[in-house]
Amino acid sequence: MIRFLHTADWQIEKPFGGYAPDVAFALKEARFGAVERLARLAGERRVDFVLVAGDVFDANTVSDRAIQRTLDAMALFAGDWVLLPGNHDAAVAVSVWTRIERFRHAARVIVAERPEPIVLCDGRVVVLPAPLQRRHEGADVTAWFDAAETPPGAVRVGLAHGAVSNRLPAGAESDNPIADDRANRARLDYLALGDWHGFLEIAPRTVYSGTPEPDRYPANEPGFAALVEIDAPGSLPRVEKVATARFRWMRLDVELHGDIGALDAALDALGPTGTTLIDLTLRGTLPIRERVALEERLEAWRARFQDLRLDDAGLVDEPDVDDLDAIDLSGFVRVAVERLRRRAADPADPEREAAALALRMAFVDHARPTKAG
Repeated sequence: MIRFLHTADWQIEKPFGGYAPDVAFALKEARFGAVERLARLAGERRVDFVLVAGDVFDANTVSDRAIQRTLDAMALFAGDWVLLPGNHDAAVAVSVWTRIERFRHAARVIVAERPEPIVLCDGRVVVLPAPLQRRHEGADVTAWFDAAETPPGAVRVGLAHGAVSNRLPAGAESDNPIADDRANRARLDYLALGDWHGFLEIAPRTVYSGTPEPDRYPANEPGFAALVEIDAPGSLPRVEKVATARFRWMRLDVELHGDIGALDAALDALGPTGTTLIDLTLRGTLPIRERVALEERLEAWRARFQDLRLDDAGLVDEPDVDDLDAIDLSGFVRVAVERLRRRAADPADPEREAAALALRMAFVDHARPTKAG
């Protein structure tokens, strides 16, 4: 039997633009932590080797420091690491792979930069790699697997980075195509894939491991690696999905009607929040006093999460009698307030949002308790 770890899409030194500097730094650091966890997992589960199916680095221009830290993290596992160039770190004339040779490290690294068999485990396993030698390939670079000769007693494992034809959801990247029957045509015991960032078993012998550390709000299942066992050539592989992520990226949709209690309940239900990033969508209607209270509650929640992004376009201010009385009792002209209320409630009014904001500001300015003189 052979046992190996299949991972992909580390994208070391991904910049995470659009996030606050401290959040971006934490997310970049987490990717080095993911490599360390993979190395420890490989050692604990006594795997024979590790396959990394492309996009080890986010770009060929990553810093020397990033390369060194990655190699040092990999050195925590004493076995072989087979690294495949992907579309982010393609094996071009000058690349991270031409630079990596000058670094001093203890990791056992095999760069699969050429389409030729790699023999492992004293000949019991042959890895057939399909490195990308440019960012986008129009042809299927796994086609050579079909005619590749390997010893009769060796397990055949394919290693590739791209989009399996007809098997990924609509909108998935279509560059770097891979035939959906490649495992069968090439007599592979397992086809280890990268590029799709979620764990996905295309077929019993064809698997995307996904990225070990999520890097976006997912519609798939990121944050895993595949632990693979194959008894002998021709045997079906046993694939275990192993959790590896530190950060949780979550989408949450909450309906609010009249008060903000549902928001607190939904966020409280998430459990520990320090390593969670939330993409929050709010819908429904709130009186002005609850809308003002919502802003304060969101600030408190933002301090608890690693990041909180808000879409409240579907949340409508709906002033009630108590709101209007609170404003009016503080000296506002009721006719003007009613006019703002009508405009804020009219979806067709181009000034709807401005009217709603004016009502909110009026409430904040005139409904707060009077200070003692």
